[in-house]
Amino acid sequence: MLTLVTGATGFLGGHLVERLKGQQLRLLVTDSSKLDVVADGTEVVVGSITDRAAVRAAVEGVDRIYHLAGKVSREPKDKAVCYEVHVEGTRLLCEAAVEAGVRRILLVSTSGTIAVREDDDLIPDESYPVPIDIILRWPYYASKYYQEQTAQRICRDRVELVIVNPSLLLGPGDKKLSSTQDVLKFLAKEIPVVPGGGLNFVDARDVADACVAAMERGRCGERYLLGGPNWTFEDFFSRLERLTGVAAPRLKAPAKLTLWGARWIDAIYRHRDKTSPVDLTSLEMAQYFWYLDCSKAKRELGFVARDAMETLFDTVKYLRKHFLAEDFFTN
Repeated sequence: MLTLVTGATGFLGGHLVERLKGQQLRLLVTDSSKLDVVADGTEVVVGSITDRAAVRAAVEGVDRIYHLAGKVSREPKDKAVCYEVHVEGTRLLCEAAVEAGVRRILLVSTSGTIAVREDDDLIPDESYPVPIDIILRWPYYASKYYQEQTAQRICRDRVELVIVNPSLLLGPGDKKLSSTQDVLKFLAKEIPVVPGGGLNFVDARDVADACVAAMERGRCGERYLLGGPNWTFEDFFSRLERLTGVAAPRLKAPAKLTLWGARWIDAIYRHRDKTSPVDLTSLEMAQYFWYLDCSKAKRELGFVARDAMETLFDTVKYLRKHFLAEDFFTN
């Protein structure tokens, strides 16, 4: 069976391709120079997920597809790019898959299309309604929601579709800092305030394993949340502090006051046509709770998340080695 992987040069894609060694693979990439060592026999198609001709060439003769291609961004200015890549790119891929007789597609989305709430009084699973009023505030999550809708509409009973929804990806190998940038900011002491919300994170290596399991035995038409611990940001920073020796931020402020101050600073810098030192979108997102329940994935896919501290250790070690010129640290 010939298997197509899109997004093979990304954080998760690199780990997934490593897991799939020995299978007959074809990779759709925009830049082949960003690939790690490619196994013998692996085909590479150079082109964009938004290029109809490249997509058609990539799916020809394929039995199944791991669809990971995406644009991870919190920047409002990337709204059009996120929509083009996630929604239009997925539409082209699914339409081509139907035409080519592809049997099965695994779509990697994000837990943020389901598991985000304003408070921590519940922990959502796959059965909870989509918090559409929240996710439409951020272009990335809105585009991922519409990506899922597009894939479901086109595939229906013509192509088997399984969706996995991992939380924040951590671990080694994030060359583009697509998911681990907040840990890097912590190491660089660029986080001045403890946000009021909470997060869930999961090791990219465990998600790669879960993707393979979902392709093999995930139920058609189903989605699977993949995650690790549900921690407040205060808990997250305190554990990073113990692990790295870098002091965690101590300042806490009510969410409304924090956001008011951040918006005021942002407005001043924008008025002066200068880059704001405040990541307003990230600060807004951090006031929410991104908790989730991944019992379904454990039950049906055999999903197991490794110890959270191991993930943090390996994340920090990788970042210090590749981005901070440090290849060691002391507990």
